[in-house]
Amino acid sequence: MRANQQERPSVGIPQRIGDDLRCILAPNPSPMTFWGTNTYVLGHRQLAVIDPGPDNEAHLAAILDALDPGQSISHILVTHAHLDHSPLAARLSRETGAPVLAFGDAQAGRSATMQALAAGGDVGGGEGVDADFTPDLLLCDGERVTGDGWSLTALWTPGHFGNHLCFDTGRDLFSGDLVMGWASSLVSPPDGDLTQFMASCARLRSRAPARLLPGHGAPVADPVARLDWLIAHRKGREVAILNALADGPQTAWALATRLYTDTPHTLLPAAARNVLAHLIDLHGRALVTAEGTLHPATRFRLSHIPGRSEPAQKSPIPPLSGPMGS
Repeated sequence: MRANQQERPSVGIPQRIGDDLRCILAPNPSPMTFWGTNTYVLGHRQLAVIDPGPDNEAHLAAILDALDPGQSISHILVTHAHLDHSPLAARLSRETGAPVLAFGDAQAGRSATMQALAAGGDVGGGEGVDADFTPDLLLCDGERVTGDGWSLTALWTPGHFGNHLCFDTGRDLFSGDLVMGWASSLVSPPDGDLTQFMASCARLRSRAPARLLPGHGAPVADPVARLDWLIAHRKGREVAILNALADGPQTAWALATRLYTDTPHTLLPAAARNVLAHLIDLHGRALVTAEGTLHPATRFRLSHIPGRSEPAQKSPIPPLSGPMGS
């Protein structure tokens, strides 16, 4: 499923997408970032910049050039510490004097399971992490940030990344990389956590925003439908994994090569990371058992569940939905 596709906007040119709201596309297109990173500029005189993007001279100039006479940047907000979202924040702060606000550094927000997994070493993951990111001010879940004619509620929404925040205006919701219209999100432990991801998606659905403004791609005009699809897609993947494990213990890589038969070989590592995320979630729910410590090379088997003698009901295996994977 692809939602709300439109023509790619021009790089570096502010696009007005709402009252006192503009989007500037960064020059970093890739299979993982689609057109590039969306940097949002919110406000009339004193502005908030959401996700400054990669450390790129041209993009810094584009953000500063977007300021009209009498305008200044008062807040810099970061959804999460990936290299395509957060590195430019420090330089933009030095140029403008505006503080950088986020949930925490690159390790903030990890669950106890993911902390233990990371501490064990040799777990893999770490794709595109901005390990040097340190915000000036920490935002708590539910905290309101107000400026000149604008107000945002910070929502801690881990899953794609432990320190991930969404920002809710009460109508539009800046969804970072948690929910996008062009692809589903990579969930790669220990930075990604599928248990948290599902809970965060359910939380956003309960808020029923009018529009999602993602970190990459076009606005999502029907957020509830998109979230319903993402949740169902992940549940379908879970069923496929449980069915495959009914044939015996397997590793995340073995399951990925078995289940993602239509996926290009270059995307199989991302698929295996997503399968590992599912296995860790299923392990936490006692549906599968690890034959050893939690690790990418560990074999997992179905747990014995009283009253259950058959694997989960057969379900079509959904395709890898895009370069972000699922």
